[in-house]
Amino acid sequence: MRWRHALLLLLIVLLAGCSGSKTRPPASSGGSHARGASSSGGGVSSGGFQDDTSRPQSSRYRDGSDSVPDGPPPDVSKLPEPVPKVEPRALYGNKTPYTVLGQTYQVLPGPGGYVERGIASFYGNKFHGYKTSSLEDYDMYQFTAAHKTLPLPSYARVTNLENGKSVIVRINDRGPFHENRLIDLSFAAAVKIGVWPKGTGLVEVRAIDPAQPLTAQALPPPPPAPKPASPGPGIYLQVGAFSDVTNAERVAQQLRVANFAPVQVVDAQINGRSIRRVRVGPIASVDQADDVTSRIEGMGLPRPQVAVD
Repeated sequence: MRWRHALLLLLIVLLAGCSGSKTRPPASSGGSHARGASSSGGGVSSGGFQDDTSRPQSSRYRDGSDSVPDGPPPDVSKLPEPVPKVEPRALYGNKTPYTVLGQTYQVLPGPGGYVERGIASFYGNKFHGYKTSSLEDYDMYQFTAAHKTLPLPSYARVTNLENGKSVIVRINDRGPFHENRLIDLSFAAAVKIGVWPKGTGLVEVRAIDPAQPLTAQALPPPPPAPKPASPGPGIYLQVGAFSDVTNAERVAQQLRVANFAPVQVVDAQINGRSIRRVRVGPIASVDQADDVTSRIEGMGLPRPQVAVD
């Protein structure tokens, strides 16, 4: 009888141990952003869950698609902008070159002199609290951003070319890897300059070198005075840049035959060399630019590059 009682007690102990729940990392059904750095593990995020950055993007995140918080947007007028300062490069997220979705990118050696115009997007709930590519926690209520080639961390002033609003952001993440996008803003930064709730916006990204006086390099351009029927900045798709005028005209004619309009061949000087840029545009919207990009690629031509003028 004693051995039966001992066996029964052992079974009770084992069942009690199996009934306890274990903490598991959040799972999701997918995600279009390539976030986070490759590493052997991860860590407990500020949201209290385990973020395993070694997991594939399809199963790393709790949510399957991105979203924004319910209710009115935050009052970003009370949120201080980051103050650019010299920081050491992050141990993660600065590998160069690196490849995502078949495209290879070169991380810039420094922020100095970088100015580019393009399309901004933003990211929110899906990534909030998860690790960025530099293994910092992403906080959508801070002025941060993701960029494909600027060093991590670095700073930039982002100006909405459609309304003149600007914000300084700290870049601590890689992305966006959606074609035709230049920068991915945090939710707060998108609210600050009016990219939210529209979803995208035409912006100028002007990197800041903390070793240089801020006022000399990153002041936002003054908003132009409103003019009657004055057109805003336009989206153009550059299909190629050619030193040979015959090649430029050949590609332009292919585009015209395929009913892309208007098609321009624009003369330009690069490092003392004369080139001809073949461009389609202006294009009315970001969605239309995405559609035209896919159609041009479907013709077997190179993927166009976005230009905002």
